Amino acid sequence: MPTRRHFLIATGAAGLTAALPRLAHAAPQPRTKAVPSTDLRIPVIGMGSWLTFDIGDDAAAQAGRNEVLKTFFAMGGGLIDSSPMYGTSEDVIGRGLAALGQPPGLISATKVWTPGKDHGIRQMEASRRKWGIDRFEVMQIHNLLGWEGHLETLKAWRAEGRVRQIGITTSHGRRHDDLAEIMDREPIDFVQLTYNIADREAEDHLLPLARERGIAVIVNRPFQRGALIDHFQGRPLPPFAGDMGAKNWAQVLLKFIVSHPAVTCAIPATTRVDHMKENMGAAFGPMPDEEMRRRLVGYVESL
Repeated sequence: MPTRRHFLIATGAAGLTAALPRLAHAAPQPRTKAVPSTDLRIPVIGMGSWLTFDIGDDAAAQAGRNEVLKTFFAMGGGLIDSSPMYGTSEDVIGRGLAALGQPPGLISATKVWTPGKDHGIRQMEASRRKWGIDRFEVMQIHNLLGWEGHLETLKAWRAEGRVRQIGITTSHGRRHDDLAEIMDREPIDFVQLTYNIADREAEDHLLPLARERGIAVIVNRPFQRGALIDHFQGRPLPPFAGDMGAKNWAQVLLKFIVSHPAVTCAIPATTRVDHMKENMGAAFGPMPDEEMRRRLVGYVESL
């Protein structure tokens, strides 16, 4: 006759067996990196919105952008970056988030872009209302415009819990020295800059400085506004692309960026669901190590 012990072992094994199919089919999760100054972890592929979400009140285009957002979140996306400078992009993002029921994985990031401190406060509040959120996870000063006054506001807002993290951005290489000075002396959580396999100037000073200072890095223009994709499209992938888990050029280029130890997240922009799937695919699978990164640079420069 079975004892109570045998019964418990048998039923426990049956329960584990029943759970195995669910465990085996659990969806893979994208690679994430930690923000050094907080406990937040961010998927390494985010989403930009410059040009791509500036569509005004076009209902058909809005429906298309909603599908892009839906795909982004379905594949584990988190950080969406925008700015008041991007036309109607914040309105379109807000409508899309509302249509999706305010996805819980959202990591909201926008910017203040105005020379006046008081105007900046009004602008940031307007952005929050457009997104339909209680607060931004990341608020950045766009291209250093009026940064002294805005940084004073943002440090106070961070202390009050009105924003979680603050940062500075630039998309101009000529401002790198100014950006480095701010990074060196101000208590910011994020910096956003341009970095890709063709524009590697940030490797010399800004990326090492970010690691030293414990500052998270968001990378803009990962494809040089699409020029890199256009240039490499139709050319053979590196022979070692499979070793780095890349199935297309978008993933090769993105994995190069986010495999840098100082980079937290890259924010490619797109209007297409198929391109969003390609971009998000770069957050999964193996990443190139330092030797493979060097080989990749050499391969790209040979084309």
